[in-house]
Amino acid sequence: MTDLVIRALDDGDAALFDTLPDPLGQQDTHRRTRHRADWRRVALRDGRVVARAAWWGGPDDTEPVNVNWFDVAEGEEAAGAELLRTAPWRVELELTLPSGWREEPRRRAAAETRFAAARAAGYELLVERYLYRWTPEHGLPARPTRLRHTPEPDDAVFLDALCRIHSATLDAHALLAIDKGGVELAAREELDFFHWCPSPREWWRVARTPEGDPVGIHIPAHNPSGPCIGFIGVLPEHRGHGYAYDLLTECAHFLADEGAPFIAAATDRGNFPMAAHFRKVGFPVSRERVHFRP
Repeated sequence: MTDLVIRALDDGDAALFDTLPDPLGQQDTHRRTRHRADWRRVALRDGRVVARAAWWGGPDDTEPVNVNWFDVAEGEEAAGAELLRTAPWRVELELTLPSGWREEPRRRAAAETRFAAARAAGYELLVERYLYRWTPEHGLPARPTRLRHTPEPDDAVFLDALCRIHSATLDAHALLAIDKGGVELAAREELDFFHWCPSPREWWRVARTPEGDPVGIHIPAHNPSGPCIGFIGVLPEHRGHGYAYDLLTECAHFLADEGAPFIAAATDRGNFPMAAHFRKVGFPVSRERVHFRP
């Protein structure tokens, strides 16, 4: 087997990135995503691309946030691993896959090739997630009326709520942050993400009972790719009453009223209660995503 050449791309040869077959539909997945040319790298053998990866960050980020596009030709797992291993950034790897990819043998084989390359590069599985995409033709159920949803300008209120929410959470990323630095670190990482989003701070909402007792928070947001459900969280003492459905429905209505042509969302596959709420509100699963951490 001939030697492998790994190199970053630039504006002059960016088209080289698109020469690898695309069995998992990454081109369509990322049609709205902006990747910087110099954050895209390829592995070549005999001048042919056998692996490719694109790192992604927000428009003002100086370092990438994650790898969100990673492809490997059949039989080239070692090349894919080397591509990741030699990159100047060690960040989370996100593999976006078609919904139901496990049931289609060709797609399953392609996904498992990428998983094997990631593991060989020193990555380990963190979590699998459902990705949702609501569009107006799906409609929305009527707004529940049990709670009052109001803006709250004080970040300390949201930080306190997030600490309480994350004290009993199913979210894998929050659990990772808690393991690293406690509940407050997880809460602050969430808060930093909300501030990083380009949507207005005034959109953030606290949900309360008619008597004024706080029940949870929801964050309608825009990320760099468009409108999304930023966060849904119910305080532990109010769980078991279906309030997450109320928060999700209100959050979706808020974005729809703002004219959102679509609303993206995600939840961990293992978060069965939240997945059930997304189904009930009318959010179809559009894709799935497998997260690996370095």
